[in-house]
Amino acid sequence: MVVAAEGGRRRSEADAPYTSIAGFKDPLGRDRPGKGAARRAQAAKLGTDGEEPRPPRTRAQKIRRLLLALFVIFVCVPALLFVAIYWSSEIPEPAEVAVEQPATVLAADGTTVLTKIIPPQGNRIPIPLSDVPIPVREAVLAAEDRDFYTNPGYSTSGFLRAARDNLFGNENAGGGSTITQQYVKNAFLSSERTVTRKMRELIIAAKMARQWSKDEILAAYLNTIYYGRGAYGIAAAAKAYFDKPVPELTLAEGAVLAAVIRSPSVLTPEEHLDQLQARWRYVLDGMIEMNVLAPGDRDATVFPPIIPLPEIPAEPVALGPEGHIRTQVLRELRAAGLTDADIDTGALQITTTIDPVAQAGAVDTVRARLEWQPAELRAAVVSIDPRSGAVRAYYGGEDGTGFDFAQAPLQTGSAFKVFGLVAAQRQGIPPTRSIDSSPVVDRGTTITNADGDSCGRCPLTEALKRSLNTSFYRLTMTMADGPRSIAEAAHLAGIPERIPGLDVETLTEAGGPPLNGIVLGQYLVRPLDMASAYATLAASGVYHQPYFVQRVTTGAGQVLLDRGAPEHRVGRQPPEPEQRITASIADATTQAMTPIANYSNGHGLAGGRPSAAKTGTTQLGETTENKDAWMVGYTPSLSTAVWVGTAQPQPLRGGRGGAIWGSGLPSDIWKQVMDTALAGTPVEQFPTPATSGGGFIAPGPAAPSAPGNNPYDILNPPANPPRNPVPDLIDPPTTAPRESAPPLIVIPPPAPRPSTSPVELFPGLGGR
Repeated sequence: MVVAAEGGRRRSEADAPYTSIAGFKDPLGRDRPGKGAARRAQAAKLGTDGEEPRPPRTRAQKIRRLLLALFVIFVCVPALLFVAIYWSSEIPEPAEVAVEQPATVLAADGTTVLTKIIPPQGNRIPIPLSDVPIPVREAVLAAEDRDFYTNPGYSTSGFLRAARDNLFGNENAGGGSTITQQYVKNAFLSSERTVTRKMRELIIAAKMARQWSKDEILAAYLNTIYYGRGAYGIAAAAKAYFDKPVPELTLAEGAVLAAVIRSPSVLTPEEHLDQLQARWRYVLDGMIEMNVLAPGDRDATVFPPIIPLPEIPAEPVALGPEGHIRTQVLRELRAAGLTDADIDTGALQITTTIDPVAQAGAVDTVRARLEWQPAELRAAVVSIDPRSGAVRAYYGGEDGTGFDFAQAPLQTGSAFKVFGLVAAQRQGIPPTRSIDSSPVVDRGTTITNADGDSCGRCPLTEALKRSLNTSFYRLTMTMADGPRSIAEAAHLAGIPERIPGLDVETLTEAGGPPLNGIVLGQYLVRPLDMASAYATLAASGVYHQPYFVQRVTTGAGQVLLDRGAPEHRVGRQPPEPEQRITASIADATTQAMTPIANYSNGHGLAGGRPSAAKTGTTQLGETTENKDAWMVGYTPSLSTAVWVGTAQPQPLRGGRGGAIWGSGLPSDIWKQVMDTALAGTPVEQFPTPATSGGGFIAPGPAAPSAPGNNPYDILNPPANPPRNPVPDLIDPPTTAPRESAPPLIVIPPPAPRPSTSPVELFPGLGGR
């Protein structure tokens, strides 16, 4: 776009703005020629609005602006952050701080300690500050925070010193933390080395110092920190280093505990005694500087002896058989809704159902009976109260952190025939029904009895007493859907449909219907479940779910769970007692079982106490050897299952080489466990069953077997032993009646077991 030119020149519209700017016209008001570039440069300096430009900032101004920015970043922002964190941080009252500490597992009497549940950092036993001798407290202050009672809970100089040392990589630098800061870090924060964590530590410590008294902070600190040797808290440390309670600690001993606080993993008396002694001297010198120790007393103080590691008193943490009880208790507490935090920080008092007499009897009996047996033999014992489901005794093995054989799925052999009798009665077949006991052929396989035993055609009660495979196999084949009906009867009694904790169905053939061999104990069942199922029969058909925990209270006395008080039940509730099997069928089955204990080599209970029992034995592969032996039986007040076997599949033989049958070693254990647990209790009678359609009347009990009258009881030998003692007192003589071990062809195990141990098959059952 072109405008009129002056002085013979054309100028563009871009020059127009400059013609109106003062200082670019001649005295007559005309533009000065030849000044376009200069005018544009000057206009650029002035700006399009014609204002004078700001003068450049001076060096002082720049410095002031920088200082202001630094002040905002390093003072104002942290101050605002400090205030925000300070007011948002909630400091609990001292009594409300959760500290990991052991939970005590007690027997049913409420006083006998079975074991303890100790968290990873929980062997603390909190004690009041008044129990800590004053010289011990002063030694800790000399080591960790000499102006503890006067500082505001944090140390700015210490923080800056620590920051400097950490910046220069000084590994031996102190943390710059007061006792309050150390406690805050241990109780509320992590141990990460970050500025953010350190700032939170400072802020919370400052607020805590205003809300808690100094004595409350010191007490919490002493009861929380780690002293080495696995000891958390000063009470555990006093035991770990000197095997004495805290009130008995001397000045010298207190100085040792104070010395190790700084580096408990380094200042060990075993590897670095010289460094520990140097730190000990530093603590005593600090006490002199604090004017709490006279120089003369300092010179007279001698480094104290520290107990060796092997002599540290061991906590009862379930290294023995009671460890398996601890595992079941933990499982039950979690199922009831208690969290790990509840268990680890509540100082719980857990009262179990375990009868201390029955438990000691079970453990002592197994140990005594297996003492002279081959080392590979293992045993499991479970005793349950039929009236409640309370577990009264529990033995799953000697290693409380290892495999629990009371939870191991195992073949039960003839002990399962009892459920065949229950199933038959549910279909209207009475126990008096006579069944042929001759060999039976099924799909080309011939089923026989041990030693060719037979009663011809005899009642089921006689076949059960003599444990005849053929009679019960034939019974299964004649019932409507026999195998499935037997499985249903067993489930009603208490055999679970799935093994708890494992994705394994029970009493099925690869998920399908069971085979005829179910009545001979073909499928896998746990000892715990056999004791429970037999307990249902003892309770006239009423099922009670087994349980271990009766009552749980916190260290402060709060009731978390009480099975006797519904208002204190939490989480998933156990099922109520249920009439699973009619009383007439259960009681008739019981009467059919009453002669068996005496018949099985004289294992009737002491004093003529009535019992109902059944033995069982299973076969090892395609051999003629045995691999599992059982005795399961009950009175109206106690049901006990005993299993004897091995961890690895191998022939089951006694100390003198003879085969072990259910009527031998397992029955010995069963009788002694029952006699011990029931000693001094009233002799109870079983209910009289209602007369069935078949007019069943159970045979009367055999003569009782008192201690010392059983020639096959190696712990209670008879007063007049037989003239010709049997070759192996553990095992019955070849002419004695015994249950049959069914052949593998008839009862193939659902999973191959020729080279796999129970631990390998079910690894989840072992440990915590």
